[in-house]
Amino acid sequence: MLLGRDSKVTITNLEGVKQLATKLRNWGRWGADDELGTVNFISTDTIVGATRLVKKGKTFPLGIGISKEGPQRLDPLTSRFNPIHLMMRTGTDAAAGAPSNRAFTRTADDVITMGTHTATHWDALAHVFYEGKMWNGYDCALVTGAGAAKNGIEKYKGKLLGRGVLLDIARYEKVKLLEPGFGITPYDLDGCAAREGVRVKRGDFILVRTGLMRQVKERGNWGDYAGGDAPGLTIETAEWIHKMEVAAVASDTWGVEVRPNATPDCYMPWHVIVIPNVGLLVGETFDLEGLAEDCENDGVYEFMFVAPAAPIIGAVGSPIDPLAIK
Repeated sequence: MLLGRDSKVTITNLEGVKQLATKLRNWGRWGADDELGTVNFISTDTIVGATRLVKKGKTFPLGIGISKEGPQRLDPLTSRFNPIHLMMRTGTDAAAGAPSNRAFTRTADDVITMGTHTATHWDALAHVFYEGKMWNGYDCALVTGAGAAKNGIEKYKGKLLGRGVLLDIARYEKVKLLEPGFGITPYDLDGCAAREGVRVKRGDFILVRTGLMRQVKERGNWGDYAGGDAPGLTIETAEWIHKMEVAAVASDTWGVEVRPNATPDCYMPWHVIVIPNVGLLVGETFDLEGLAEDCENDGVYEFMFVAPAAPIIGAVGSPIDPLAIK
């Protein structure tokens, strides 16, 4: 594993993952019935403060397009597939004189079938389990074929807006793209924030850029983007996230954390720590390229951030079209 500046991996096995998960566990912090986790750090003051960051009225869409040309690959080990878009009624139907029970008026209609984690999305707190439990100690068996009875994505309705901060780690490391397996450490996060002249605050939405989306655009295809090796956050950043009391962390990779991981006996250890134990809102597959270019040009790395989840009752994730507003 490649690492950032002046840093080292300290957790390399499942036992270390368990110890850190216990140390950082926020269960009960906001009451026994809480289903929001770190989103509780967002306050009316942080929202009002975020509105004051809008100076130019310039918006940056951070979501990828939802289509059959998405990043998902046909993989027998996963259940994810690219969106399927079907037209139920079309203009060609109307032009051909298709029967209709609507006097004069003709319309088009369509249906889309997709996984909630297929494109740019939030992970709900019901998405990852830890030793039979999910966020706040709820039993994992509460997620059934009918959906999540606890920690569903709909609990975030009306809450996902505030101050966003871009940590452009690729530019901090002076490269176009962090290599697959490059582990971003707490030292990198602090060093990048210092380079940008920005201070991370409680309730922030932290957007971490690795440059992986730029690579996709330059080569013109997704390749092994979804599920492949990637740069990302090391396990050790979980403690930084806990200390900073941020509301959410999102990235331009498919899984935010570095792949391959430093723990061969635990798949996706960062997820195991931050979602069910810390209660962190996690966003994946963000397109940060346009925003990063503007931030580099004007030297402003903070902005208003708005990214509501679709209130799908009982869902363990939601596709989103996030906006950064400067």
